[in-house]
Amino acid sequence: MLHIVDDEAVVRDSLSWLATSRSIPARAYESGVHFLAQIGSGAFDAGGDCVLLDVRMPDMNGVAVFDQLLARGVAQRMPVIFLTGHGDVPMAVDTLKRGAFDFFEKPFNDNQLMDRVQEALATSRGAGATAAVHARLATLSVREREVLDLILAGKMNKVVADQLGISMRTVEVHRAHIFDKMQVKTAVELAGLLK
Repeated sequence: MLHIVDDEAVVRDSLSWLATSRSIPARAYESGVHFLAQIGSGAFDAGGDCVLLDVRMPDMNGVAVFDQLLARGVAQRMPVIFLTGHGDVPMAVDTLKRGAFDFFEKPFNDNQLMDRVQEALATSRGAGATAAVHARLATLSVREREVLDLILAGKMNKVVADQLGISMRTVEVHRAHIFDKMQVKTAVELAGLLK
């Protein structure tokens, strides 16, 4: 989902049209305050999220909105591309250093902007997949984590049992739970997921 945050209706409409022409779903917001209120639930789009954020807006400027996204810890899942009609190199450098995905000056090249939006959406999907893996890892017990580490080290069930001082049957049960929780069928899949 492309989130377009700009106080000018004509800009919101043209960016929505550009996104639609590339089959990117878009939602427009007339202010940073409205945008932050709408995304308050923290739900992310499976296809990725990207925010096109105008720098100069009444009520709350784009940099303040970006600061809120950073404070909420969602900037990785919602990469921000700044748009501005008033180029400010120090501001651009600062926001990029703090994690903004890109910074475009108006007027911008439509194709270049949409290419970067698609790259940001891919980055968002990757961050979402990583977050999902970490969430599944968090469901593992301490013993399952110990077994997981030894499986990833290439140890056979007998070796894992000897090292942890448990029976082979217990290792098999832990292994089955790990595969189930991590949503994999083999140790190779598991290793690929966690690399």
